[in-house]
This record gives sequence, structure tokens and C-alpha cells, in this order.
Amino acid sequence: MDARLKKLIELVEIIALGFILSFVIRTFLLDPRIVPTGSMLPTIRLQDRLLVDKLMFKFNGIERGDIVVFRAPPESGEKDDLIKRVIGLPGETIQVKDGKVLINGAALEEDYLLDKPDYQYDPVTVPEDSYFVLGDNRRGSNDSHIWGFVPMQNIKGKVWIRYSPSNRFGKLDK
Repeated sequence: MDARLKKLIELVEIIALGFILSFVIRTFLLDPRIVPTGSMLPTIRLQDRLLVDKLMFKFNGIERGDIVVFRAPPESGEKDDLIKRVIGLPGETIQVKDGKVLINGAALEEDYLLDKPDYQYDPVTVPEDSYFVLGDNRRGSNDSHIWGFVPMQNIKGKVWIRYSPSNRFGKLDK
């Protein structure tokens, strides 16, 4: 076989393998995202670039404080996926009163907020297999206090790390 043809076939194989690996990683493991809104300020800023864990969260479960990416419910009026913080877990009663989130009657400690909520939200119980999510920018977020709960099957993954801007690189913890 001609040496040039052999090198060309090898190059095509490498490129094909790269596309296959990229497809598998983006489909099943990690998904890069660019943040288009300020609903999660100050934790996540406009144009931050994030990696979303699409696999391990299924084994570790979802906890209060996790930041998740999910398919927007039709009631939200949004077409794109949303990024919010999990506040209420299945079976819990959630209320927003006097600038505080109450979970089963107890105030939630939230040191990550931009501003306290300027709205009231009557007590509701989070259904099984659903979550109550809010943006950290409570006054500027289209979230569960407007359109309700996020079904578990809508959750695509948990935000794992911010990879850009480089001066803010790191894992996003609760």
C-alpha cells in the first residue's frame, strides 16, 4: 500500500475516533455550558463556562444546594435549559416569607444570595420525584416560585466546575 494512502487512512481513523469520543463524552458524561443570564448571580456570572456532570449525579443523588441544569418546564415560557439551585427536596414544605426561605418551617441559611427575595410564596409541598429550584439572584430569576416544580426526569445534570474565566476556575460547591 502506498505510504501516503496509509497515512491518510490513519488520519481519517484518528479524526473518526475523536468525533466518536466527543459524542460519547458530551452525550453521556460531561456537557459544557455557557451561562446566558444573571439569574444565578453572584455564584455564577454571565458568560461563565461550566462543565455539567451528566452521569455521576444519577448515582449520588440530588441534595439541597446542588446547582442543576434542567429542561425548562413549559410553564416557564423558556425554550433553553435552565440552571438553578435545588432548594426543596421531595416531600418537604417550602415557603418564602419576610425575605427568607422556610423549609418545613425552619429558615434556610443562604450566604450565597445576591439579594433576599422581595416576594411571598405560600407553603407548598414538593411532590415525589420533583424539586423546588431557585436562582441565587432571587429578584431576577424565573424559577420555581413562578412556575412550580422540576420533575426529576427533566434534570440533565449537576454543575461540576467553572472552567472559564480562568481566574475563577474551580468546583462549584454548595
